[in-house]
Amino acid sequence: MYLPLRATRPLPGIVVATLAGLVLWTTTSLRLLVEVGDRAVAETITDPDAAREALEALVGRDAGALSPPLVRSAAVESLAENLSDGLVAPLLAFAVVAPVSLPAGAAASAFVKAVDTMDSMLGYPGAFGRGSARLDDAVMFVPARLTAVLLGPAAGDPEAAWRARRYADAPASPNAGWPMGTLAAALDVRLETPDAYVLNDVADLPTVGDGERALAAVKRAGFVAYAAVAGLGILLWL
Repeated sequence: MYLPLRATRPLPGIVVATLAGLVLWTTTSLRLLVEVGDRAVAETITDPDAAREALEALVGRDAGALSPPLVRSAAVESLAENLSDGLVAPLLAFAVVAPVSLPAGAAASAFVKAVDTMDSMLGYPGAFGRGSARLDDAVMFVPARLTAVLLGPAAGDPEAAWRARRYADAPASPNAGWPMGTLAAALDVRLETPDAYVLNDVADLPTVGDGERALAAVKRAGFVAYAAVAGLGILLWL
């Protein structure tokens, strides 16, 4: 990815910036995340089977045995985790590297997206799968915590990320607990994956209204992340 973008450097700056922006745009997707999450939450009341089908596009596992409240819980968890892995992480990679080189920044975002995709496809089974999971853990370490910081204010509770530290170690992932725990704390809901972990076990599983609040928080946090990187891009172009 870097070499083709680097070859554009002799072109006018606006062309290089546009191409880098297009690459960055293809590595992130807030609209799709929110659309699928919204469908998974809303249809738990009217069509639970459709809600489970929508959820599987987010979590990549069988949701057939989940009750509607657990479907909403999984949707909220996935919204938080995918915001971190699929949007904040590539944007952060771009923001860190782009001041040195716009093509390198775009390539960094594509690399992070590739790491996330590889981990989703391979998981832990086998030596290569374990390697991809460990690489994903390392790459997502900072984005997960930054996402928690963004989600707290976006959900109307700036201290939620601080309280989320109580839940951060519950999931097997060293990172996923931070954004998920932040939403659990900010919305005061129980997030549960059966036979795996529970976040905020003193609260109730999410209602449809809680799911809608989670969606709104994810949208706000995503817009802030996009705006911050867009501002950086304008500064670099100027």
